[in-house]
Amino acid sequence: MEAFEIALMLATFLVSLVAGFVFAFAVVVMPGIKNLNDGEFIRAFQAMDGVIQKNQPIFMTVWMGSVVALAASVALGFGSLDGSDLLLMMSAAVAYLVGVQLPTAAINVPLNNRLQTLDVGAMSESAHASARKSFERRWNSWNIIRTGFAILVSAQLMILLFAI
Repeated sequence: MEAFEIALMLATFLVSLVAGFVFAFAVVVMPGIKNLNDGEFIRAFQAMDGVIQKNQPIFMTVWMGSVVALAASVALGFGSLDGSDLLLMMSAAVAYLVGVQLPTAAINVPLNNRLQTLDVGAMSESAHASARKSFERRWNSWNIIRTGFAILVSAQLMILLFAI
């Protein structure tokens, strides 16, 4: 087995795990905590995000590893692929960086960080409502976007795996 094939399998696996993670937030986690009152919602999200903020090693390995493995696949793909296969590899990488990683870094993480700074116990109910309103809709919208891109990229990589 060539280095490219190993890198592509690893990238496909890790990107698919990321897709599953953001998908779970889109269809289970956020709809589940939607029914909490504003203060409980903020506390619940802070607790979940707090695990990630503390650089949980498995999460960080999967999340950052997906980028590294995908970059390695692209680099090695230049020597192993041509034509439409190379184009598929490059489009998957661009879609992942622009559609998953960029919104995460530019929108979702800053929203998470802002929510992490809140002292829910010291806030009024109206402050809870305001904080949630400025967070929830925008976070969910961008999570749906990155979920769609992550699923698309996972599918592209699977197609490429079966093609080689």
